[in-house]
Amino acid sequence: MKKCKITVLKRHFDSELAKEYGVDNLRKCPMLKEGDVFFADYAKPEGFCDEAWKAIYQYVFALSHGGEELFYYGDWIKKPGVAICSCNDGLRPVIFKIERTEEEAEINYTPHQD
Repeated sequence: MKKCKITVLKRHFDSELAKEYGVDNLRKCPMLKEGDVFFADYAKPEGFCDEAWKAIYQYVFALSHGGEELFYYGDWIKKPGVAICSCNDGLRPVIFKIERTEEEAEINYTPHQD
């Protein structure tokens, strides 16, 4: 299993939808910023948004477990080992680039041997 590099590419803010549905003074995502980098494999990286992790972890899992091929029959991302994903926040989504690295993942716990 390999580690994946997760890079925050963009933080969007839909002012039209936020005006209609959002709370007063809502702004772009306060948890992450463009250029932030995280490394992950089977577990959410420290400091990474829980909701964003739920939205992208299946891509991290696929890439870390050998996803060297193109996703979706080659009609989505042209670069092998890469996925571009976003969190589920409809008012202020964050866009991520996930890249498979050659760095081996390490289990940081001791499995129970029952």
